[in-house]
Amino acid sequence: MDALQQGANALFILLGAVMVLAMHAGFAFLELGTVRRKNQVNALVKILVDFSVSTVVYFVVGYAVAYGTGFFVGAEQLAEKNGYELVKFFFLLTFAAAIPAIISGGIAERAKFWPQLMATAIIVGVVYPFFEGIAWNQHFGVQAWIKAATGDEFHDFAGSVVVHAVGGWIALGAVILLGARSNRYRKDGAISAHPPSSIPFLALGAWILTVGWFGFNVMSAQTLDKISGLVAINSLMAMVGGTLVALVLGKNDPGFVHNGPLAGLVAVCAGSDLMHPLGALVVGGVAGAIFVVMFTLTQNKWKIDDVLGVWPLHGLCGTWGGIAAGIFGTKALGGLGGINLTAQILGTSLGVVWSLACGFAVYGLLKRSVGIRMSQEEEFDGADLSIHKISATPEREANW
Repeated sequence: MDALQQGANALFILLGAVMVLAMHAGFAFLELGTVRRKNQVNALVKILVDFSVSTVVYFVVGYAVAYGTGFFVGAEQLAEKNGYELVKFFFLLTFAAAIPAIISGGIAERAKFWPQLMATAIIVGVVYPFFEGIAWNQHFGVQAWIKAATGDEFHDFAGSVVVHAVGGWIALGAVILLGARSNRYRKDGAISAHPPSSIPFLALGAWILTVGWFGFNVMSAQTLDKISGLVAINSLMAMVGGTLVALVLGKNDPGFVHNGPLAGLVAVCAGSDLMHPLGALVVGGVAGAIFVVMFTLTQNKWKIDDVLGVWPLHGLCGTWGGIAAGIFGTKALGGLGGINLTAQILGTSLGVVWSLACGFAVYGLLKRSVGIRMSQEEEFDGADLSIHKISATPEREANW
């Protein structure tokens, strides 16, 4: 029976890892559809290579930083318990690799390729696992301090703060340091529209992410005996809540409609194991409103050129999700309890401050040392030709 249980747990978390791995295709197509056509190839290449760099760095350094466990032992030892620790690493790696995938969307169309890979290595090797260890592995006594001060630990079941808010707030620093795309905001005050290159690809990316998210959330239980159908239904309700509110507030704009479900899913991660489904619907709806309102303010009023709106989507909706878990997870609002608002505010604030500071530090260091922005000519030609020497739709075709 033990062997059967170990095998079932290994298979369970492996399936979760594969579902979240598929989400990276969603990140790629969401970015591909949102950027201009001359940057589509770059979007695809960045997500794949960022994932590859993340895998090596997280295997060698990051996982040990977060969990104190390394893999520099014999294969016989690694294979114990059906290799569960290895597939657990795979599952958590897909979370870690989501950080550079999030950042990629914000800095699209003007960021240098190799410096971004350097940033990925630093972020996935040190920055992300440092906070991951605090939130999910009791590092530095922070959770014990929060519990002593408030009566409960900071709760983030599937990463509203640990993954999404951290990624979004790091991205904000990178976007500000990079500056806006050329000719995006003109000196006369006019704003040059850079419309999405492909709504169908944008929608495809959103759908892939949405489907994979049920692995992201449900499989965060990490063992089969802890699986909860409540997590699945709460994820579903938050997804549709975000969609419907984004539809109304976004005035039927397809970009808002397809980012709405993502906003809801980002927000529900933290408390998806505690909320009542109606609470999850409200949390998702508020997240959809946050994305539409803050994306519009960011782009049009504050003139922060966050191409995919990753700070509103992941940074702000993730922050809302961490706080919302302390509201809608309480028994007073139909939740399971064992959580409180003060603990959630403390843990969420710590994640925001850490990630924002590290975003400015990492990208500021790279900006001063190797540079992080393409030249004006390279940006004009597009990242596809400037970096990869081929466009998504080459004009010259072979004559047969």
